[in-house]
Amino acid sequence: MPRTLNVETKKLAGQKARVSGWVNSWRAHGKILFVDLRDKSGILQVVFTPKNESLYKLAETLRPEWVVSIEGTVKERPKGMQNPKIETGKVELEAENLEILSQAKTLPFSIDDAGYDISEEKRLKYRYLDLRRERMKKNLIVRQEVIHFMRDYLKNEGFVEVETPVLTKSTPEGARDFLVPSRLQAGKFYALPQSPQQYKQLLMVAGLEKYFQIARCFRDEDPRADRQAEFTQLDIEMSFAEQEEILDLIEKLYIALVRKLIPEKRISKIPFPRITYKSVMEKYKSDKPDLRRNKNDKDELAFAFIVDFPMFEEVKPLLSPHSRSAFEWKQEKRAWKAMHHPFTRPKTENIKAMKENPEKVLAHQYDFVLNGYEIGGGSLRSYKPEILEAVFEIMGHKKSDLKNKFGHLLESFEYGVPPHGGIAPGIDRFIAIIQNEPSIREVIAFPKTGDNRDLMMQAPSEVEEKQLKELNIKAVKSKKS
Repeated sequence: MPRTLNVETKKLAGQKARVSGWVNSWRAHGKILFVDLRDKSGILQVVFTPKNESLYKLAETLRPEWVVSIEGTVKERPKGMQNPKIETGKVELEAENLEILSQAKTLPFSIDDAGYDISEEKRLKYRYLDLRRERMKKNLIVRQEVIHFMRDYLKNEGFVEVETPVLTKSTPEGARDFLVPSRLQAGKFYALPQSPQQYKQLLMVAGLEKYFQIARCFRDEDPRADRQAEFTQLDIEMSFAEQEEILDLIEKLYIALVRKLIPEKRISKIPFPRITYKSVMEKYKSDKPDLRRNKNDKDELAFAFIVDFPMFEEVKPLLSPHSRSAFEWKQEKRAWKAMHHPFTRPKTENIKAMKENPEKVLAHQYDFVLNGYEIGGGSLRSYKPEILEAVFEIMGHKKSDLKNKFGHLLESFEYGVPPHGGIAPGIDRFIAIIQNEPSIREVIAFPKTGDNRDLMMQAPSEVEEKQLKELNIKAVKSKKS
């Protein structure tokens, strides 16, 4: 007999069925034994009676979280004994056969509640058990629904989903790269992508015009409370699009998503406010303001775009002016870095003015914020080599550095490159906000700790000396360890 999901039994009264899952709980009422069986669809009450002695004795041995398969007849529950709290509350399964598929030890913690009071280290160590919680299962299902909606929406808007490489080249993009040694090219390394930035620009050169990807990104950052070494973003790039077209696309996407998937949430203001960086810093002292009318209202979603960011920000010297002579301080040249990334298009093509006053240059850069969190960012891209060269020169790089790091991109521009730009909203942060979760780790199936450890898999871990020799590298332990 094929397996039936618990939720399907509500339409099978009077029919035979075989269900499988975990023993959620069991209880005895007189001589009748009731087992609540749990599968991915929900809970079903199963009834064992003494009329089948051997079956009844086997059922008495059941314990919570044992995995079983049960055959029987679906029957309507007597009036007054129905349970409106569960979807199958009007029926029950009268057991006729029981097979114990596997037994389970006593769990290290309860999975019947939300689990917030349990230490995160313990929850992450036994993540496969933690995910049995109804709350955690719901988070993953909502995550799937959001991603599925995004895919369908963008496909209908003429976008093409393209997967880009995970093994790529190390380039300066703002954070440390995760490096992967090459066995076949000794002494050389791949890098895991901080984002698909260069690949999606190359796809615009290729003439794709509208690209998207549910992209995995990797950044080797110092420990942070609510960051992950690997995270997921909706990556978008468009050719021949102005800034407002990109913002308008995102606005319409998220309005449609909220109305379809989470109609209980209320969007504060439509269209989403566009606020300049200068204004938002002056008024809120933050570039990711919480614009909700009621900060305690978890069903209020206050989206906004922050625009007109500075192109450059000054790199502060390590030493103060008091530690140097006045002459040394005056003669020191100011150092600059890109506020977003060097591919961002400045709002001027006057290279001379840009070099003379980098602090006055604004950028076609924009951030996407929600309820006090940055949930995405993007920009129009520089597609003219002379502008890119000027940006890198202001940042203190030589022309040879630009060619060495990004020669492939510059060379592609020589074959006809359209104006282009994009944006990359984060998936993890958005899901955490709409699910009212305190951390993105609550909406990722197998997250890492704040210091990038996987407590369940015990990663990172040491590897065999043989593997290191094959890669022509040597592991050197730091003094801290």
